[in-house]
Amino acid sequence: MTGCFVRILIVLAALGLGVVGIAANVQRPDSVRVVRMTVTAYCPCSVCCGEHADGITASGKPVTHNAGRFVAADTEHFPMGTMLRVPGYANDDPVPVLDRGGAIKGTKLDVFFADHETAKAWGKRSLRVEVWE
Repeated sequence: MTGCFVRILIVLAALGLGVVGIAANVQRPDSVRVVRMTVTAYCPCSVCCGEHADGITASGKPVTHNAGRFVAADTEHFPMGTMLRVPGYANDDPVPVLDRGGAIKGTKLDVFFADHETAKAWGKRSLRVEVWE
């Protein structure tokens, strides 16, 4: 990146303004693995998370962490904090694994949305997800 462009990104970040398509504090890793995954969505409601939903992910972070942009994955395959880039989610920026779920096993993944209607509208998709290692 040129020095001028980097300065602009820093100013935008300092102002709290997002840049579409650019994760300001995430650098592309040396290794990216692509995995075909079944991707569904969820929200913090009792329908998606059960009657004891409290807005806290399995990682201990609130659902508002990272502006509510994260995924639930099988932590046997994708440990907490693993960065994944899911096409069509979060402006295609990489997001962390911060949650897990009983039905999320193997190559199944759940993307998080703040409301039930948006999560429901996502549906079920088979996608090539990038695992940033």
